[in-house]
Amino acid sequence: MRRIIFPVLEWLRDYRIGTLRNDLSAGLIVAVMLIPQGMAYAMLAGLPPVMGLYASTFPLIVYAIFGSSRQLAVGPVAMISLLVFAGVSRLAEPASEQYLGLVFLLALIVGILQFAMGLLRAGVLINFLSGAVISGFTSAAAIIIILSQINQLFGIDSAGGHSALHLIMGISRKVRNINMVTMAIGLTSVALIGFLKMKGSRFPAPLLVVGASIVATWLFHLDRFGVAIVGHVPHGFPSFSIPPMDMESFQALLPVSLTILFVGYMESFSIAKWVAARENYKIDANRELVGLGLANIAASLSSSYPVTGGLSRTVVNYEAGAKTGFASITSVLIILLILMFFTSLFYYLPKAALAAIVIVAVTGLVDIKEAKRLFRVKYIDGWTMVATFFTTLLLGIEKGIITGVAFSLFIFVWRSAHPHIAELGYLQKEGIFRNIKRFPEGEIYPDVLILRVDASLYFANMSFLEDMLQQTMAERKALKWVIMDLSGVNDVDGVAIDTLEKIMEAYRYRGVEFLFAAMKGPVRDLTAKAGWAEKHAQQMRFNTVHDALNEIKR
Repeated sequence: MRRIIFPVLEWLRDYRIGTLRNDLSAGLIVAVMLIPQGMAYAMLAGLPPVMGLYASTFPLIVYAIFGSSRQLAVGPVAMISLLVFAGVSRLAEPASEQYLGLVFLLALIVGILQFAMGLLRAGVLINFLSGAVISGFTSAAAIIIILSQINQLFGIDSAGGHSALHLIMGISRKVRNINMVTMAIGLTSVALIGFLKMKGSRFPAPLLVVGASIVATWLFHLDRFGVAIVGHVPHGFPSFSIPPMDMESFQALLPVSLTILFVGYMESFSIAKWVAARENYKIDANRELVGLGLANIAASLSSSYPVTGGLSRTVVNYEAGAKTGFASITSVLIILLILMFFTSLFYYLPKAALAAIVIVAVTGLVDIKEAKRLFRVKYIDGWTMVATFFTTLLLGIEKGIITGVAFSLFIFVWRSAHPHIAELGYLQKEGIFRNIKRFPEGEIYPDVLILRVDASLYFANMSFLEDMLQQTMAERKALKWVIMDLSGVNDVDGVAIDTLEKIMEAYRYRGVEFLFAAMKGPVRDLTAKAGWAEKHAQQMRFNTVHDALNEIKR
C-alpha cells in the first residue's frame, strides 16, 4: 500500500546532489514558463489571472508527493481551462463570487472522482476513450479556444457562446469596435511568440511578451487608450477554504467533472508514459489517478481550479533536465515568492498579451496529420475523429466529447458483434490452412467447410455466426462437415455455448456434423462445465484442423 500512497519515497531514496542541480535548473525554467501561462489560462477559464498562479502552487506539491511520474509538470492547462469555462459559465456569471464557488466545487468533485477511481484500480476504464475521439476533440477545442480569445486580442466585447459557430457570429457583430492599440499589442505578441517558437529558441517567449507589454503599457499609458489590463493582483498565499456544497450544484457540475476527468487524465497520462519510457521507469495508471485526484482536491481547498499534467510544460521540464518531482517543488517556491512580493509588477499587463500566449500555445493542438494517418490506416477511426471534431465545433465542448465517446462505443460494439470469420483453404506447398479470400489458390473441399473464428464468442455476436453459416449452407448443398478452428477464440459465454449446441442440433437433422479444433484451455474448461466433455467429447478432441480433416477422411 505504501507504493500507492507515497511514491515520492521511491525517488527520495536515491536522491543525489547532481540530481538536485538538474531539478533546480528545470524548476526555474518551468516556473518562468508557468507564470504567464497560468495567468493566461485562468483568464480563459473566466477567472482572475492570479488564480492561475494559485493553481501552480499547492496542487503541484501534492502531485510531486503522490504522483508516479517524476517529470510530469502539473498545473493549469488550456483544454481544462476551456472546459471549466464551458461548464460553469452556464450556471453563473464568470468571475462572480458564485462562479468562483462553483469552480472550487468543480475541482473538488474532479479530485474525489479521480482519487476514488485510483483506489478502486479503475484506471483501465480510461482506455475506453479512444485516441481518435481525443484527437478530434482536442483539435476542435483548440479552434474554439482561439476564437474565444479573439475578443481579448482585438479589444472587443465578448458575445459569449460555447461553440465555434456562436463565437464567429459574435465576433462578426463586434468587429467594428476593434481597439487598434489593443490589436497591435495582441498581433505583435502572437508574431513574436510564434517567430521564436518557429526558430526553436529556448528563450521563454511568453515571459518576453509579458515583460515588454507591461513596460510599453506603463511607459505610454496605453490603458488610457482603451487597452484592457490585468489591474490589481492580490499578493500573498492562496487562502484555504472548503467550497460551498449543495446537491443541486453537484448534479449540475457532474457532467463537466467527468469530461475534465477523462480529458485531463488522457493528456496527463499520455505524456507521462512518453517520458517514463525514455527514463526507463513505469507509470501506474491507478497511482496517477490518486496523485491527480489529491492535486485537484488541494486545488479546490486553495482557491484554484482543476489541474492536470501539461504536455508542453512536461516536455520543457524533461528537456531541461528534471529528474524528480523536486523540480515541480522548485517551481512552486518561485511562484510563491512572486505571489508574496512581486504581484504589483503585473498591474499593467495587457490582457491582449495573455490572449496571445493562449492562442500560440494551442495552435499546435490542431492535428491535421493525425486525421490523414487515421484515414490511411483505418477509415472508421478517421470518421470517428471527424465526427467528434465537427460535433465539438458546432455543438460545443461537452456535447462534442459525449458524441465522440458514444460514436466510439458504438463502433466498438459493432465490431464485437461482427467478428472476423474466415473460410480456410489448404495450401499444398506450405502445408497450412489460410483464408481463401487472401489466398484464393487454397484448396477447399465440396463436403467440408472449414471456418476460423478470430474473436471471443458471446451473446452479441452469435447471430452473426448463425447468419454466415446459414448463407454458406444455402450456397453449398453438398456440405456434410463443418470444422471450426477455435484457435482465435479466447473466451465464450454461456449464451454462446447454448447457441452452438442449438446450431449443431439443427444441422444434424440436415446431415451436417460439427467438429471443433484447436480449442484453448479456458474455452475447453467452460464447455466442460456445460457438459460437452460427455456429450461432444468426440467432436472437440482435435488439436489441429489437420487432425479433424484426417478423421473425416478415415
